[in-house]
Amino acid sequence: MIRTTLAGLVAGLCLLIVPTIAQTSGASAADAAYNKAVSALDAKQWQAALTAFDELSKQAGPRADASQYWKAYAQSRLGQRDAALASIAALRKSHPSSRWVNDAGALEVEIRQAMGQAVSPEAAADEDIKLMALNGLMQSDPERALPILQKLLTSSQSPRVKERALFVLSQNQTPKARQIMGELARGTANPELQRQAIRNLSIFHSKENGQLLSEIYASNASVEVKREIVRGMMISGDKERLAALAKAEKDPTLRKEAIRQLGVLGDQKSLSELYAADASTENRKEILQAFMMGGAVDRLTEAANNEKDPALRRKAVQLLGVMGQEKTGDALVKLYNKESDTAVKKQVLESLFVQGNVKPLLEIARKERDPGLRKEAVQKLSLMKSPESTEFMMELLNK
Repeated sequence: MIRTTLAGLVAGLCLLIVPTIAQTSGASAADAAYNKAVSALDAKQWQAALTAFDELSKQAGPRADASQYWKAYAQSRLGQRDAALASIAALRKSHPSSRWVNDAGALEVEIRQAMGQAVSPEAAADEDIKLMALNGLMQSDPERALPILQKLLTSSQSPRVKERALFVLSQNQTPKARQIMGELARGTANPELQRQAIRNLSIFHSKENGQLLSEIYASNASVEVKREIVRGMMISGDKERLAALAKAEKDPTLRKEAIRQLGVLGDQKSLSELYAADASTENRKEILQAFMMGGAVDRLTEAANNEKDPALRRKAVQLLGVMGQEKTGDALVKLYNKESDTAVKKQVLESLFVQGNVKPLLEIARKERDPGLRKEAVQKLSLMKSPESTEFMMELLNK
C-alpha cells in the first residue's frame, strides 16, 4: 500500500518536472540561437544574421521584437532597404509598445536618407529621430535645413531639441546661419537660448564671431549677458578683448569676472600690467587670485615679499599656501625667516598648515623666540595627524 502511494507520488512529480525541464530547455535553445545570431552581426555576417533573426522573429518568444529589429538592421546592411522598411513597419504593427520601436525609427531615418529621401525634422514625433533627421538634412541640404532650424528654435520644442538645433546651426558658417545665430545671441529668443547661443559662438570661434560678441557686449545692458560673453571670451582664448575689458569696464562685478578669466587663460603679462596700473586693494586682490589660478608662483612670491600693502602681502601668502607644498613650500619658509611683520608671519604659518607642511612648522615651533608665534606653530602641529607632530607633542608633554 505504501509502495503504491510512493510510486504515485513519484509519477506525479515526474509529470510536473518534465514540462518544466522542456520549457527551460526550449528557453535555453532560444537564447543560444539569439546569441549566435548576435555573434553573426558582430562578425558582419549579414546574411547569416538575417536568416537567424528572421526565424527567431516568427517565434512567439520574449525576444521576437528584438529579433524583428535586428532582421531589419541586417537587411539594411545588405542593401535590402525596401525589405528593411517593411520589417520596421511589421515591428511597429506586431509590437507597438516595444522598446525597440524607437531604435527602429532611428534606423528608418538612416535608411531613408541613404535612399535620398529627405526626412523632415519637424514632422518627426520622437526627439531622437527629429535630431537625427535634422543633422542629416543639414549635411545633405543646408539651404533647406536653415529655415527649419530657425523655426525649431522659435517653436515650443523641448530644450534638448533646441539645444541640439543650436549646436548644428553653430557649425554652419554661411552668412544666413551667422545671421540667425547673431539674432539669438542678441536676445530674440528666451534668455537660456541666448546664453547658449553666446557659448556656441565662443566655442566655434572665428574673427566674425569675436566681433559679433564684442558688439553685443557694448550694446547690451544685462549684466548676466555680459558675464556670459566674458566667459565666452575665455573659451575662445580672446585675451586681447578680455584685457581691454579688465582695464576699461566700470562695473566692478564684470571687471572682476574679466580678471578671473584672464587668470584661467594664464595671461600673466596682462595681469601684471593691470596690477601695476590699478591702485584699488580689492582689484589687486582679485588679480592675485587670478595669478594663483594661472599658476604664477613667481608673481605671487614677488607680491608676498615686496608689496607695501600688508593686506595684499597676506593675500599673496595665503594663495601661495593654496598652491601646494611642492610648488611654494620653500618660498614660504624663506619669507618667514626674513619677515618682520607678525601678521604676515602668522599667515605663513597658516599657509604651511594648509599645505600639511610639517617639517618647517616643527622647526619654527622649536626655534621661534616670539611666544605668540611659537604658540601658533604648536597649535597648528597639534591638529596635524603625522608621526612627527605626534612625537613633538609627546616631547612637550614630557618636559
